[in-house]
Formats: sequence, structure tokens, C-alpha cells
Amino acid sequence: MTGQVRTVDGRVAGRRGQATRQKLLDCLSEMLSSSPYRDVKVIDVARKAGTSPATFYQYFPDVEGAVLEIADSMAAESAELTELLAGRTWTGKAGWQTAQDLVDGFLDFYRRHDAILRVVDLAAAEGDKRFNKLRMKILNSVNGSLTEAITELKSKGRVDKDVNPAAIAGSLVTMLASVAAHQKGFTAWGVKQAEIKPNLALLIYLGVTGKKPTK
Repeated sequence: MTGQVRTVDGRVAGRRGQATRQKLLDCLSEMLSSSPYRDVKVIDVARKAGTSPATFYQYFPDVEGAVLEIADSMAAESAELTELLAGRTWTGKAGWQTAQDLVDGFLDFYRRHDAILRVVDLAAAEGDKRFNKLRMKILNSVNGSLTEAITELKSKGRVDKDVNPAAIAGSLVTMLASVAAHQKGFTAWGVKQAEIKPNLALLIYLGVTGKKPTK
């Protein structure tokens, strides 16, 4: 990575500088998991990283700028969601497995990045175009593949001719994201974590194929 990371004023960060920058990001990520985004201050991040606010400002303009760095890195990892559907079928027992794997991978992605995704969703909802772009990048990693799958099934006469593939795919992805972000809340409704996956997979499969799965 040496030579790839720059300070705010454009200087190339050396190995030690890169390590300091990454430590600041790691400490910020940890703080976001236990503190409201707007309560996190530069001085607190710097103190946790064992450095000074002046050092923080060498690498980031403010807390929001550092959060964007974390969010951008997380969004880049969303490529793994696309791989969940690459070359997969939606017919027969294999189709049911596709739906289960998609749900399993999507929920796992949201659990691993829960803290930063909460910030991304909040900022996007408030109209911040930068965060909204990152949110759409994550959702598009699945939306495009689902749209193609439904389009193919429609061309073969396997789903209703009046179905709009993009509309169905977009609705399913939005549902996936909402459920993934609300996983902990299901316990208040008496729903166990283990019960979420199969039921959500059923809804996804029905949405894509219009039929009950072959199990």
C-alpha cells in the first residue's frame, strides 16, 4: 500500500503514516458500534487511537470524512453479494438453495457491517448524496442479478407476462435490506433469529419465481 495513501494536504503517507491512519479508522469503527454517530468526536477517536487530534486532521477533514472512508471500503466488499447469484439457477431444488444462500449471505453482510450501515442508512435518508450513492452500490450488487433472473424467467414464460422484473427485484432487495437492518428487532415480536432466514428465503423465492419452492 505504500505510496497509495495521501494526507489531506496531498502528501504521500509512509508505512508508519498508513498504519496510524488505519488505526484511526479501526478505532472509529469500534466507536460507531457503541456510540451514536453524531456523538463521536475527533478528540475521542484520536485519544482511543493513542494519538492527537492534529494527527487525525492530517488524514481526514472531519469525523464524517473518516466515516465515508469506512463506508466506501465496506461498499467495495459488497461485490461478494453479487457472487452469491453468479451462475445460479432459480428452478427446482437448486433454485430454493439459491434463495437460501442469498438470504444467508445478505444477512451476514449486514451483521458484519451493522454499525457503518446504520450510519449510511441514516445519512442517505437525510438526503446526503454521498452516502446514498454508497447505499445504492450495495443494493445494486443484488438488484441487477435479480432483475436479470426474473427477466430470463419471464422470457421463458415461467412468470406472469405482466410482471416488471426491475420493479419486483427492487422491491425484494428493499425488503432484504429492511429485514437485514432490523434483525435484532424481530425478537421483540417473538421471532427467533433462526426463523428469519427460511421465511425470508421463501418470500424471495416466491417473488422471483411466482411459485412455491421445491424442497
